[in-house]
Amino acid sequence: MNANTVSLVADLIASRGDQKTCRARLEAAQARAEECEPWLKAFAYRPDTYETWGVAGKPLAGLPIGVKDLMATHDMPTTYGSPIYAGFRPAEDAWIVERIRHFGGVVFGKTVTTEFAWREPGPTVNPWNRLHTPGGSSSGSAAAVAAGIVPIAVGTQTVGSVIRPAAFCGVVGYKPGHGRVPSAGVHPLAPSVDHVGFFARTVEGAAVCHALFIDAKPDVMVDFDAWEAYFTARRPRKLGVVRTPLWDSVTDEQKANFCASLDRLRAAGVTLVELDPLDDMRLMLDALQTVVQVEAAREIGRLTADYPDMVSQHLKVLTAAGAAVPAARYSEALALQTRLRSEFGDFVDDCDAIVTVPAAGRAPVGLADTGDGSYCAPWSFLGVPAVTVPSGQSRDGLPLGFQVVGRCGDDLPTLQTAAWIEAVLG
Repeated sequence: MNANTVSLVADLIASRGDQKTCRARLEAAQARAEECEPWLKAFAYRPDTYETWGVAGKPLAGLPIGVKDLMATHDMPTTYGSPIYAGFRPAEDAWIVERIRHFGGVVFGKTVTTEFAWREPGPTVNPWNRLHTPGGSSSGSAAAVAAGIVPIAVGTQTVGSVIRPAAFCGVVGYKPGHGRVPSAGVHPLAPSVDHVGFFARTVEGAAVCHALFIDAKPDVMVDFDAWEAYFTARRPRKLGVVRTPLWDSVTDEQKANFCASLDRLRAAGVTLVELDPLDDMRLMLDALQTVVQVEAAREIGRLTADYPDMVSQHLKVLTAAGAAVPAARYSEALALQTRLRSEFGDFVDDCDAIVTVPAAGRAPVGLADTGDGSYCAPWSFLGVPAVTVPSGQSRDGLPLGFQVVGRCGDDLPTLQTAAWIEAVLG
């Protein structure tokens, strides 16, 4: 894989104001895509030519960025992974797309998504081994970054659709807190738990996304010369270890990798404490399922009724289940979400963050299923920030990951903790 550890910020500073470098950067991405895409299939659409090579002098000057095909682009097809919307072009860009362009970045293309961000896979393969899934639903975004086509890609997560594919593809995945990145122009699946998130080669790349798309004021350019004052890796004092109620389903090599990672953190001077939220986590998994079913039925149920021959069985089952959920059960699920969010800070106590696994193990064989998102689901339900960093490889050479979860509102501190962990794990 294209393991690029060169500082993205240093590269952006060095190239700002240089239109020639902007053009060269985009041409390099095009060349890499031409090399990989015949088998990788990370993109649902890439333009033959670009109207702009990026805007020199702006923070993302000419940086090619992959955008999940769940997000509106006025100048490219936006299909939401469904044949129903083949060739559809929205009138306006999604908020995140407009901001990418505002900061001088280039939408390199639309990355493959599962159908409406649910379980029906697209054609994308895992860049480490094309017989394995890249994960989903942000399949193409994870694969495009892992293959070295683009340094940053945008995705979404409702259950585990940023963190899991990032772990499967050996890149950094960052799910900001719920609502931190506006979802205007992003097709909803379940708005109460939908998140816009990012893929990058390093945590620093994810932090660039945070700086631009969360912290930046609309009409203010981010000053990367002051980057060290804004973002530095932060050594945690204490981390809470969560093994989830699904620990028995975690593979032996993922368990071994997780425990070895904990040993390295402990050796680096971090105090680790075991936390036991198992009862609440079981409730969260059930409640999340209820919320997703009900809200998907509201958002997409009409399409399954109007186009029964053009939607997958996965979507039909989901929306039918949502239509059958009693209103009281849905209200109880939302009430649980509100209560547990308010109690989460007390659960974390004086820990700087929580650490846990991002998936059961390495990417499963086959492309018919994108893997189990349950190991990310509680943090999606709570709407708290989460980051996954690569932590090693399986015996057959596929990536394994390590997930860092922060308190509500602690997005930047969580990234800083993850950056320190990234350095320790190497």
